[in-house]
Amino acid sequence: MSNEKATVEITEENFEDVVEKGGVVLLDFWAEWCGPCRMFGPVFEAAAKRHPDVVFGKIDTEAQRGLAAAFRIQAIPTLAIMRDGVVLAIQAGMVPAAALDRIVNDVKALDMNQIRKEIEDAKAKAKTGEKAPVQEAV
Repeated sequence: MSNEKATVEITEENFEDVVEKGGVVLLDFWAEWCGPCRMFGPVFEAAAKRHPDVVFGKIDTEAQRGLAAAFRIQAIPTLAIMRDGVVLAIQAGMVPAAALDRIVNDVKALDMNQIRKEIEDAKAKAKTGEKAPVQEAV
């Protein structure tokens, strides 16, 4: 068994390359000084090993302030859930292992064509001033 980490360090320099590959991407926004972040780290790493077909990225909010600002991170740890370059959800707080597995499976099962259509419909309604219904994808 390899000691190699299953997670990827995400920086402003490699962010687009990682996200543009498509597929499911989970991003853990964390900081070294954050106790809950240090507790969530091993849970996130273990999930990465259970789901090798998913990108599990770690973003150090202290070193990558631009990414943290772009995602409007206000608390850590925060989990950003993406698929095919689309941000589906952002959730602050620690996520238990079973819930993390459920999130991965739910995101894999999504119909991304339907999600993109809903996004386009919401954008079109926004242009006309209509209020679009707010839905959680995950």
